[in-house]
Amino acid sequence: MTHFTKLLSASVLALTASIASAQTSITVAIQLEPPNLDPTGGAAQAIDSVLYSNVFEGLTRFMADGSVVAGLAQSWDISEDGLTYTFMLHDGVTFHDGTTMDAEDVKFSLDRARSEESINAQKGLFADIADVTVVDPLTVAVTLSQPNGMILFNMAWGDAVIVAPESIDTIASNPIGTGAFTFTDWVQGDRLELTRNKSYWGQPAALETATFRFISDPTAAFAAVMAEDVDAFVGFPAPENLPQFEADPRFQVLVGNTEGETILSMNNKMPPFDNVLVRQAVSLAIDRQSIIDGAMFGYGTPIGTHFAPHNPDYVDLIANSTYNPQRARELLAEAGFADGFTTTLKLPPPSYARRGGEIIASQLREVGITAEISNLEWAQWIEEVFNGNDFGLSIVSHTEPMDIGIYADPKYYFQYDNPEFQALMDTLNATTDPATRSALLADAQTIISEDYVNGYLFQLAVPTVAKAGLNGLWLNQPTAAVDLTGVTWSE
Repeated sequence: MTHFTKLLSASVLALTASIASAQTSITVAIQLEPPNLDPTGGAAQAIDSVLYSNVFEGLTRFMADGSVVAGLAQSWDISEDGLTYTFMLHDGVTFHDGTTMDAEDVKFSLDRARSEESINAQKGLFADIADVTVVDPLTVAVTLSQPNGMILFNMAWGDAVIVAPESIDTIASNPIGTGAFTFTDWVQGDRLELTRNKSYWGQPAALETATFRFISDPTAAFAAVMAEDVDAFVGFPAPENLPQFEADPRFQVLVGNTEGETILSMNNKMPPFDNVLVRQAVSLAIDRQSIIDGAMFGYGTPIGTHFAPHNPDYVDLIANSTYNPQRARELLAEAGFADGFTTTLKLPPPSYARRGGEIIASQLREVGITAEISNLEWAQWIEEVFNGNDFGLSIVSHTEPMDIGIYADPKYYFQYDNPEFQALMDTLNATTDPATRSALLADAQTIISEDYVNGYLFQLAVPTVAKAGLNGLWLNQPTAAVDLTGVTWSE
């Protein structure tokens, strides 16, 4: 064999190895980096984006179409009175550290999530749980204080995943779950790496390795995708570039919907936002369509309440907040602010917030409200706004599914405290009849819309740009997740 032939053979082998490697690995970019890696102890959507289903699993789980199916529980029985859910667990499930996942871990996880000391961002999911009992290693009984037809749905949230007791001290930086991928490395500010779980109890992932890269800047996002430095960008932050990718045969563009109600949050306990006339004025000062067009280049659906328009129970209440700056000025005068006022507008990193914030600040200025913009990193936003209630206005997309129940929690960051709404939610949680539930949900949507709790802007679209040969990415996001468990490359 000549030296040239050897070189050629070596090149072919290297190329073949490179192609084989590329077909079993993936690099996915997202805009936001998780502030920590504990989905049961943090409010950031980015935690679930990386870890939901990939690393952590719950008793039930969401599928790409929004349906709820069995997860770590292979089946369940519901008592006739609707108060006891008995979950039968899959046998042979292990955590990534090799320890067995059993009913004791389920009890630990649910008790931890609902405890007095819990820092779970969605503690309300577990409010109706009165007791969790280990029946045997593969059976756990969850007893409720009142019937709650949403329990199976609630158990599918990222906040309800099952965690190992021995992993809690380090879970924020070293997550140990039961999922199809194990956590390998986290280079903060850059990337997070996962490896296929060879001991996975269910259908193994096709991908051997997965890397999440965090690219917050829209210009850098465009450059990374165009240069094919990443295989996919989920939640692509520069929608103005989508037509260019659609015209390029190297790429596929998926535009789906999310559960993300994008809102102008108002601190309902901070003057002057404790006055409903002021909140109404703010809502009427906002031109939603110009925000969708200007910040999202037309991607997004206007909303008039905190509910997804694609949900069958959605009520169109946009008319309550029709753009009317003259009426907004009249309401401000009626509330005692004829000369306007100054407040803060604290913005997290996503494009919808940063770009939308500039537009909203300009619109508020037209009616006499000066909104002083502060651009915060995600961890700062969690600390100051979500946990610290230190804000007047903010913009964020609430990506949790069917989360109107947050308005029943007066401690939630926008601090809305309405006993009528709280009672309505209690009734809803105890109701299983579909028609009655629909009527109650309509009432709930109407109350918060007419109370102008927040400025309801639009339902967030999720654009994904991916290489043409990539299959199995979710089109829609029924929960904040980049689920890689079913992703494959075309041969």
